[in-house]
Amino acid sequence: MILLVPANPLRPRHPDEHFAAEAQAAQAAGLDVAVVDHDALARGGVVRRAVASVSGSGVAVYRGWMLRSEQYAMFAEVLAERGVVLRTDGEQYRRAHELPGWYAALAAVTPPSVWTTGSERADFDRARVELGTGPAVLRDYSKSMKHYWNEAAFIPDLEGGGAAWRVASRFLELRDDEFVGGFVLRRFERFASAEVRTWWVDGVCVLIGAHPDSPDDFAPVEIDPAPIAPMIAGLGLPFVTVDLALRTDGVWRVIELGDGQVSDRPTTIEPQAMIGTLLAQAR
Repeated sequence: MILLVPANPLRPRHPDEHFAAEAQAAQAAGLDVAVVDHDALARGGVVRRAVASVSGSGVAVYRGWMLRSEQYAMFAEVLAERGVVLRTDGEQYRRAHELPGWYAALAAVTPPSVWTTGSERADFDRARVELGTGPAVLRDYSKSMKHYWNEAAFIPDLEGGGAAWRVASRFLELRDDEFVGGFVLRRFERFASAEVRTWWVDGVCVLIGAHPDSPDDFAPVEIDPAPIAPMIAGLGLPFVTVDLALRTDGVWRVIELGDGQVSDRPTTIEPQAMIGTLLAQAR
């Protein structure tokens, strides 16, 4: 298996510092490691240049910065021309990376959600009315702006159309060209714990740890991933993360599912443990 990581912009033949420890752990475990130009991947049209340093052939896993689904699909296509096959194909990446791709399978264990196609006010209002009244959390298909909670994420009451649209407008302003797909409105639920990030290979939970946003906050009670395992396995995705939080009534809820290749590793998980999940894929 080949591990692909972003190149350091200042030292293009070396891994980006954020992923250097994982690259070193992979080499120590006997994996081949190659760097790719993430900026070129994200720009589009220069993908062949982005993968120019990738040699050899076989199955590959990417561990790097987030890519839009169409960028990842082109990445996979150009690598395949060189004899390198990403274990997660373009369609699988989109289903993991964008909420509409995984929501139906996990609807019973995640906050009720509706979404639009595009960013028009009329479509937003239709989705808002469909979800009903009360508080909600706004995001797009791939990302929230939770660090701008009061201005671009939390909607106190969906019934207030003008106030809700102001939040949506600020969200659009902040996301700018990175806005993906459409608006997603999710029913607000209260949680009693920080998020926990779980890592899954072929529908099996192989690693549990803190969320990167709160690496030193651990779950107040032990997590049993068994109840959601059939749902995750049913998605047929090779490598994903599932973020969970404990609701105030003591029920674990799925906050997010993401492609494991572009999910950040918290500092409290050693890089060797991350590489262990990749080796689990290789077996």
